[in-house]
Amino acid sequence: MSGRCRSLPAATTPQDPLRHLLDEVHEGIYFTDRQRRITFWNKAAERISGYARAEVLGLNCSANILIHVDARGRKLCLGACPLAHALREGKPRQGDVFLHHRDGHRIPVRVRVFPLRDPAGNIAGAAELFLDISEKPSLEARLWQMEKMAMNDRLTGLANRRYCETYLQARLEEFRRFAWPLGLIFFDIDDFKKLNDRHSHLVGDMALRTVARTLQHNIRSIDQAGRWGGEEFIVILRNIDLRHMKRIAEKLRRLVERSVFWVKGEAVSVTLSGGASLARPGDSRTTLVERADLLMYRSKKRGKNRVSFS
Repeated sequence: MSGRCRSLPAATTPQDPLRHLLDEVHEGIYFTDRQRRITFWNKAAERISGYARAEVLGLNCSANILIHVDARGRKLCLGACPLAHALREGKPRQGDVFLHHRDGHRIPVRVRVFPLRDPAGNIAGAAELFLDISEKPSLEARLWQMEKMAMNDRLTGLANRRYCETYLQARLEEFRRFAWPLGLIFFDIDDFKKLNDRHSHLVGDMALRTVARTLQHNIRSIDQAGRWGGEEFIVILRNIDLRHMKRIAEKLRRLVERSVFWVKGEAVSVTLSGGASLARPGDSRTTLVERADLLMYRSKKRGKNRVSFS
């Protein structure tokens, strides 16, 4: 432990061999004192969040680290923090939230929080356990993923336009033959040119990767996200109705809005405008994409950072 934590209550600073054991578990784990200063950060917490132990020990957990938000994009540190509730009430808490990765994107995690007590029974701190619950692909999907590696966008790691066109065509064939519902969301980063002009193209690349990772981590395993070109992204949704498409599109938009990365100490974030449409009888790949694209421009005209639907 760093010198900042040696004077903290023993209940909040696990000792050997417990510390080594906690470093081997799959879940991210961190301990705080009553002031919510971080006193322990295990290896899984480093892996899931991207933050090294040395970067966070002694800091308050609300100090621009995990910055949990809910599916509506509300910052939980501002009033609904599970850890703060556990410290105040002395009772365990749990829930699904979205943490902020060090690189800027959002990851869905299942959080469990437990109060820690000193030998006298007083609350001395809290422990939070968090598990990455991004939907993992099946073995078949992994093999398919390996096949399309050559069709990935190099900058973002998402499927490139060529792959998206092929994939969308296959899904449209399923829609025609079996009437399996299909939806498409077309996203465009707002004011991307201004971002590049103000900072640099390297910062623009960071923004593209942040958006891409947030989309990829927060779609269903049966759906496909891709980079269409420039600052444009699409999400192809299988077995979807309008209500669920709206919910997914709004969730993705809010999570991107709440994603942030730092450039020379300055917090940088972007927003998305989107258009979302269900496939219709007679649709081709071109007509479906064009309709979603036009709806995206409607969102731009209505003030940006929103999604329009049909």
